[in-house]
Amino acid sequence: MAVWALGINHHTAPLDLRGRFAFALDQVAPTLLGLRQSLGGSSHHPQVETALLSTCNRTEVYCAAAEPALDHTLDWLAHSGGVSPQQLRPHAYLLQDGGAARHAFRVASGLDSMVLGEAQILGQMKDAVRAAEGAGALGSTLNQLFQRSFAVAKEVRTSTDVGAHSISMAAAAVRLAGQLFEDLGQVRVLFVGAGEMIELCATHFAARSPRQMVIANRTMERGEKLAARFGASVMRLADLPEHLHEFDTVVSSTASTLPIIGLGAVERALKKRRHRPIFMVDLAVPRDIEPEVKGLPDVYLYTVDDLAGVVQTGQAQRQAAVAQAEVIIDAGVQSFMHWMDLRQGEPRTGAVVPLIQQLHSQSDTWRAQEIARAKKLLAKGQDVDSVLEALSRGLAQKMLHGAMAELRAGDAGQRAQTAEAVSRLFLRSSRGGHEL
Repeated sequence: MAVWALGINHHTAPLDLRGRFAFALDQVAPTLLGLRQSLGGSSHHPQVETALLSTCNRTEVYCAAAEPALDHTLDWLAHSGGVSPQQLRPHAYLLQDGGAARHAFRVASGLDSMVLGEAQILGQMKDAVRAAEGAGALGSTLNQLFQRSFAVAKEVRTSTDVGAHSISMAAAAVRLAGQLFEDLGQVRVLFVGAGEMIELCATHFAARSPRQMVIANRTMERGEKLAARFGASVMRLADLPEHLHEFDTVVSSTASTLPIIGLGAVERALKKRRHRPIFMVDLAVPRDIEPEVKGLPDVYLYTVDDLAGVVQTGQAQRQAAVAQAEVIIDAGVQSFMHWMDLRQGEPRTGAVVPLIQQLHSQSDTWRAQEIARAKKLLAKGQDVDSVLEALSRGLAQKMLHGAMAELRAGDAGQRAQTAEAVSRLFLRSSRGGHEL
């Protein structure tokens, strides 16, 4: 089994190229279906596993199959974004096996984010895994990869200071607004959208008690729910152009595939404002605000990439923690590759996977038998403690029966070999064990 990852991110690709490969959560299932059908055309990939992670800073495809298909996956992704493979390749990274695992672990831990150590990406990865699982595209190999990613991320966050002193995109937006306006308490703020990023921004702005906060959203119900948390007003998205001039600050982050704030609308707003400045933050990928708006006088427009310099503050304090995090990730990669080796039944492990499956099946059968027996005893009114004692004794006897029988059978040489194996399997320290 091979695992590979293909992606572009804020390190490798400009904003407008990333915008071509942005997928909303409701697009993930049909997109994964298309990828699986494309890869399934090869005899080597009939049972390919796939997952898709798409955020404002990255789009990544994770796959697992009998053999890797990196070039095929690159061709498919390029086609999905309407560019040629030759245009995409210089901006893409292709990783396989341990490299793919290391990258997934670093992404989950916040080490590959624009904001070093930020926690939002972990939730986005979990959403991506749920979407892949719901689409029937997530098999045992990718599931293991992502579950280990989440475990590694948890250890990194609890054992290191990687996330300390981090400045989020939302906090950076407030900091920039504070540099433009002398008193944020007199500022009128318009939030366009009602998703997670807007919620974060609204939280940071609300802490500065602006004069007015309004949420414009396509769905009024969702906008009203978010507005109620911050004492904000709600506006229909369709009414935005005629009210744009009323706001000093505009923060936009929607899932629209086309810009929703155009050059003409901003020009008209500036005229009504008599050229009082407007601070605009476009956190959407693809863009919500036409890029030409940035060229207007009295408009201060920032995109996610423009905020990169602001969020780097505090990086130096966290670099020492990065080294600690990389050690944790190294151990996670080694553990995952060991698991992969066991799954593939390499010569040094033999046909170990079928044996593991048989052991799990046998233990499940024993467990079901003892639970059924315990339920009958409880139904008869027997004491709970005595029933639990009987259940644990029954399981122990079933687990040890085969070993005990072998110790009593055969000649002296066979019994000595059996005794050595039984000691190694049953009497070893739990610390020396390996997870299967």
